[in-house]
Order: sequence, then C-alpha cells, then structure tokens
Amino acid sequence: MSATIAAQMIGADFLKLRKKRGTVVWALVLALAPLLIFFIVKALQHSSNPTAHSPAGGTSGFIDGLRVLAVFFGPLAAIMIGTDGGAGDLSAGVFRDLVVTGRSRLALFASRVPAALAVCWLVITIAYIVWSSDLRARLRCVHADSGLIVNGFLFTLFSTGVLCIVAVGFSSLVGSRAAALTVLIGWQLVASRILENIESLGSSRKLILSQAVAHFSPCR
Repeated sequence: MSATIAAQMIGADFLKLRKKRGTVVWALVLALAPLLIFFIVKALQHSSNPTAHSPAGGTSGFIDGLRVLAVFFGPLAAIMIGTDGGAGDLSAGVFRDLVVTGRSRLALFASRVPAALAVCWLVITIAYIVWSSDLRARLRCVHADSGLIVNGFLFTLFSTGVLCIVAVGFSSLVGSRAAALTVLIGWQLVASRILENIESLGSSRKLILSQAVAHFSPCR
C-alpha cells in the first residue's frame, strides 16, 4: 500500500469521525465543562473568603486544572472518540463493505489510529487553549510559567493519546462500541483507582496504565 493510499484512508476515517458531531461535541463538553466549573467555583470561593481559599490562577491553580484535564476528564473524552473510531463501522454494519474493497483488515485498522488521534488531539487542544488563555484572562488570574504550560500541553496530548489508541484497539477487538466504552470507562474511573490504592500490590501498581502515564506528568 502506497503512502498516497494510506493518507487517503486516514483522511477518510478522519472525515467520518469529524462528521459525527454528537461524539465530537460531547467529547469537547466532557473535556472543557469540568474545567470551567472547577475554576468558576474556585474563583467564587476565593472572592467570598480570600483567606481560606487560594486564587483560581497561578501555578497551583494551573496544576489543579491540568490534573482535571489530563488525568481525569481528558482521557474520558479520548476513550469516547477512540471507541467510535475503532468500532464505529462495525456498529453501523458497514465494515464488511469496506473489507470487500480489497483492503486488508490490518490496513483498515491502522488507518483508524491516526484519524482518531487527530480528532482527539483537536478536541483536547481546543479545550486546553480555551482553559489556559481565555478563562484565565477573564478571571484575571496570574498566568503560570510558560514552560510549565507547554509541558502541561504535551503531557495532556500524551495522556489522552495513549487512552485513545487503547480505545481504538480494544473497541476493534470487541466489535461493540457500547461494550468497549463501558469497560474502558469502568476501568479508568473505578478499577484502576481501586488497584492504585491497594498497598499490598507494592511497586507493581506502577504497571497500571494511569500510573505509568502519570509518571510523565510535569506536576509530579
């Protein structure tokens, strides 16, 4: 398969994902809404009692917001996009039509990964820009160090990209978007958090995906 055909397949998969407005819009809401709520609440708390509550901005506020986006809600948005990219054709019943065109199943799968990553990173980038510039400016917060902002952005892309790739692969294997979405969100929100807090597991807890990804966080 030539590079031109591969690029065309990736572009087609990207277009299919981008046109699923429900998935894209809700992924953007999932990535951005918690940040807005978080900082609005922090700003209101600080305005009502400045001595008890720190300002919404500054380095500490940036680190808290980065955890919200890169560790908690950004990966959920990535899972939503990844499962749609991996099992969307199967769920719609059109995968066999793609297979009969002569393309191998491996090629069809391989084109989904960069397409899902592109859509995922587009959504995450929009959320990150809105959060780190517009919201913080409106709240008149002190901006964090520019190097920390860049490192935070790269870490956010990394953490969401890993979950997006896992979601594409798992949903393609399972063949059901709903089942893959349920399992991955359950693992991300519940199972992995429980395992992280079992001290008897010792250093083996570092093998848990969320812990391995968090190792690269600039906020450690």
